[in-house]
Amino acid sequence: MYKRRIIDQRIEELLNAPVAIQLKGSKWCGKTTTGKHFSKSFIDLQSPTQGANYKLIAENNIALLLEGEKPRLIDEWQEVKTIWNAVRREVDDSPSKKVEYFLTGSVVPTDTEGLHTGLGRIVGLEMKPMSLFESGESNGSVSLSSLLKSDVMVQSHSSLTYSDLAYLTCRGGWPKIIDLSPEQALLIAQSYVTEFCERDVSRYDGVKRDPLLAKAILKAYSRQISTIDSDTSLFKDVQSIFGDVSQTTLKQYLHVFQSLFVIDEISSWNPNIRSKTAISSSPKKSFVDPSIAAAALQCTPKDLELDPETFGLLFENLVDRDLSVYLANRGGHLQHYRDRYGVECDSIVCFPSGEYGLVQAKLGGKKVEEAIDTMLKIASLIEKNKAEHPEDKTLRMPSFMLVVTGTEYAYKVTNKGKGSIYVVPLGCLKD
Repeated sequence: MYKRRIIDQRIEELLNAPVAIQLKGSKWCGKTTTGKHFSKSFIDLQSPTQGANYKLIAENNIALLLEGEKPRLIDEWQEVKTIWNAVRREVDDSPSKKVEYFLTGSVVPTDTEGLHTGLGRIVGLEMKPMSLFESGESNGSVSLSSLLKSDVMVQSHSSLTYSDLAYLTCRGGWPKIIDLSPEQALLIAQSYVTEFCERDVSRYDGVKRDPLLAKAILKAYSRQISTIDSDTSLFKDVQSIFGDVSQTTLKQYLHVFQSLFVIDEISSWNPNIRSKTAISSSPKKSFVDPSIAAAALQCTPKDLELDPETFGLLFENLVDRDLSVYLANRGGHLQHYRDRYGVECDSIVCFPSGEYGLVQAKLGGKKVEEAIDTMLKIASLIEKNKAEHPEDKTLRMPSFMLVVTGTEYAYKVTNKGKGSIYVVPLGCLKD
């Protein structure tokens, strides 16, 4: 039975528009399943039995691959790149005012020469693994977007325990394993890294790559998860694990990881509250799912429970994954903030209206007050800058401040003059 995804709402809004929809994202995140749910016919261009034949057909008469009841799903479209232009042309020429094609793929094509942009004809939507709300582990009692209303009341609780969160971090949000037993789910989640390193990194562009080096890079990257450590630091860590490797090679592998939607780095936020030179512009290291880091580090749920520091960093990645899913449905995006004075905010949730919220991820409850104090400090900096530059209309105060925790209770903190402040367990959040 199909499990409804948050992105379904955006797809439904486009079904009566004269466009094609491109679903992109990591392997296993559910693109094909969602595409099939909204389609009436299907073709897999990476089919082990028909893939080669489809490429021959494309060379002679590509229109044959587009035939079928509409909407038609074309899975792994990048295997026959000319499909992109053919679909774009069909959308242009069709009298229909409805979506006729879905394109899905887990790869950013290496060669896009000759491909039109698709602007106005093909709408790209990025999918990620399931958030805890989609997989049924979050009760969804607190909507992220509702926090934009200053008078919202938050009084709820999560049933997820510390041990539950450790398991969910290692299992990940891969749709096909959500309903399996913990033993089965963990084994399959761990196999993601093995298959990725042994097959996908070389299949990407046909260049043979060393699976041991790929694993070493993933492991080193996992050690720096949820940090803005430099690639120089990452390079040294890779060398300590693998041995001699050049920075050029490292960058090539990282590019492949990003093109395969495995690395999902979070850009920096610059609100102009201090000089630009004082704001770190480095992205925050992040995976599309924290289970990748757990598998690369060979961490079991019990290992995470016994190592709160590592667990805290992977928990932040888990929070970022869910926030990015919830924000995407609202047309928003996620960023992070850190300046050279040591002031840091784990996440900035940015809404298309220009409103935003400051977010800190804290696995336990002991550092909640510290997290709130840091966000208040950032809010004070913004307030001061607004007073000093009243002509700058781009400066806005945060609509809310939020601490996302691994604890039980959600509540609203007494307003301290800088906007609404909330403490909400991850197991209570939804979009």
